[in-house]
Amino acid sequence: MSNLLTNDFQPSSSTAWKQKIQFELNGADYNKTLLTQTNEGITIKPFYHSDNFEKIMVPATKNNFNSCQTIKITTEETANLEALSVIEKGVNALKFDALKPFDFNTLFQNLLHKNIEFHFSFGLLSESFIQELCAFLNAETLYLNIDIIGNFAQTGNWFSNFNNDFKSIEQLIQTNPAANILSVNVGLYQNAGANIIQQVAYALAHANEYFNKFGGNIANNIQFNFAIGNNYFFEIAKIRAFRYLLNLVLTAYQTTVDVPIFAEPSFRNKSSHCYNCFVQRASTEFMSGIIGGAHTISNNVTNKSCLQNLINLKEEFSTKNRSEITEGNYYIESLTKQIAEKALIVFKEIEKGGGFLQLLKEGTIQRKINESAQKEQHQFNTGALVLVESNTYTSKNDTEKLDYFNKTSTTKTYRKTVIIPIKAKRLAEKLEQK
Repeated sequence: MSNLLTNDFQPSSSTAWKQKIQFELNGADYNKTLLTQTNEGITIKPFYHSDNFEKIMVPATKNNFNSCQTIKITTEETANLEALSVIEKGVNALKFDALKPFDFNTLFQNLLHKNIEFHFSFGLLSESFIQELCAFLNAETLYLNIDIIGNFAQTGNWFSNFNNDFKSIEQLIQTNPAANILSVNVGLYQNAGANIIQQVAYALAHANEYFNKFGGNIANNIQFNFAIGNNYFFEIAKIRAFRYLLNLVLTAYQTTVDVPIFAEPSFRNKSSHCYNCFVQRASTEFMSGIIGGAHTISNNVTNKSCLQNLINLKEEFSTKNRSEITEGNYYIESLTKQIAEKALIVFKEIEKGGGFLQLLKEGTIQRKINESAQKEQHQFNTGALVLVESNTYTSKNDTEKLDYFNKTSTTKTYRKTVIIPIKAKRLAEKLEQK
């Protein structure tokens, strides 16, 4: 923004701009008319100027990102066929959702030695199975995404118990020092209704539990998984603010790591009434993740349009420097700085209160997320938060549905838990039942 092509025009100060705007308002109140307050406590201004511009140094990220397709393993044969199909279309990463152990030879038939990244999401913690998987894929790049704290937060229980879970992770890391064993599932908090400040702060506090247990160098074995919402610029700033703060935290452990970030569209803002809007929202959410600096962007539904849009974006960004896109953008830089400052305050409060696990056990994290979720739900229900074809301009003729909604809808299960579980919920669920 500072490298002007011409000096023919005299610069105008922010004061001059504001005076001009106030004159054009014909007596209307500037603050009430043009300033917008967000749920994060951030004020959106009508313009941003170099007079009051401050930026933070966000670590640079590599230009290229990986396009990924998430595949649920119902049978190894069908998952393998889907994987081969999407690779042919242009993806260079695969994520497999597995609820139980699977047969390696069948699932990975004709998939190996193709420079493909393999990501996993497990509904179990079987040390022997994971050791065998690591050995089978020892020549491949793999991210196991085991998050015992995230599982504890989501289900209310450990896989086994605190000591056994951490012992299993420690053993897996010792046996596979080069593998990306751990993950921090930040998407859980977003899909449950946490605001952006909370998401960034909880991601840091969640990760810090692993740092405290294993040391800062464990960052080499962690991937952060984010869900991206539809607030385009805020979502870009969210990832940038997190990358800045994570670097700050790791400095305290005397280490720096370019930690991989895996991003996928949120389902909280999606509706079964809105197939076309789903595709459009997912595409802008891909963009936020790309520009924010995520390393891998995943299409988390079986949808040809979404996948093709992601592949097109990868081609479009292949010749672009992603860091330069936000460089000098006063609005994004301002949002990044404000999110980082506010999230750092929340992070420090969590650490002062005993850490993330302690506040989970006390129910504080759950309560804070629930308060944010209820506020957003009220805004959605009353129309203050508008989602086209979800609570406004709904179309009853859109009969094409996604299996995505079936697997992500909230179902009540009753079982004894150690803590109150954090549950994901879509804003439009009740409206869809009418």
